[in-house]
Amino acid sequence: METKTTGYRTRQVDFPTKRYCQTLDLKDDPKLIELYKKYHSEEESWPEIREGIRSVGILEMEIYLINTRLFMIVETPLDFDWDTAFGKLAGLPRQDEWEERMSVFQVADPKAGSAEKWQLMERIFRLYE
Repeated sequence: METKTTGYRTRQVDFPTKRYCQTLDLKDDPKLIELYKKYHSEEESWPEIREGIRSVGILEMEIYLINTRLFMIVETPLDFDWDTAFGKLAGLPRQDEWEERMSVFQVADPKAGSAEKWQLMERIFRLYE
């Protein structure tokens, strides 16, 4: 079983990929945070949302949490276009319903879409080859 002390396995693909890292804050309410985690669990997350994410070309998406701060990693093929993909994602079935449901937990404009709420982070360090 993977844990924060043993590490989290990553999915391997046979071609070059790129990643996007984003952040978003949750409301400082432990009960809301636990419910947000439950809604994102394998058992509770909506299949249409997972399928939609994959259908726009996203290979992997992971969300991590510390206190009220979310950190999301999105892995894609090198030719992935963020704006095009998230434009398509916004129009998929149940996406608006999911965004509305999640807005209760997030410190963001409740009318904003996913691409507007999640803030792209700047990479400032890596182990260069």
